[in-house]
Amino acid sequence: CVDFWRRRQLERAWAEALAQLPEQHWPSMEHQAIILETLGQLQDMLERLPPAVAQAFSLSQLQGMNYRQIGEQLGLSERTVTKYVGQAMFQCALLEAELDGVLL
Repeated sequence: CVDFWRRRQLERAWAEALAQLPEQHWPSMEHQAIILETLGQLQDMLERLPPAVAQAFSLSQLQGMNYRQIGEQLGLSERTVTKYVGQAMFQCALLEAELDGVLL
């Protein structure tokens, strides 16, 4: 049940983002399905990480903050932020390797 609602929330966010683009720039239905699947897997990966690691990674990748800024916001040293983002990047690499196996 939780997975169903999480998926619905992700689909709504995707639809809202897509609606901001002109229709001629929308990806094909096949690519949209792949994007939704990948976003779902990324969300699952982030939820498996310790909260501080996921938050540091999100601030870095989605907000474009540098490690010093992230450290200040989260009350962490730059070294810890570097470690946390590295952990998350490693999990992303594992996810990418898993997806490559599925998509090929």
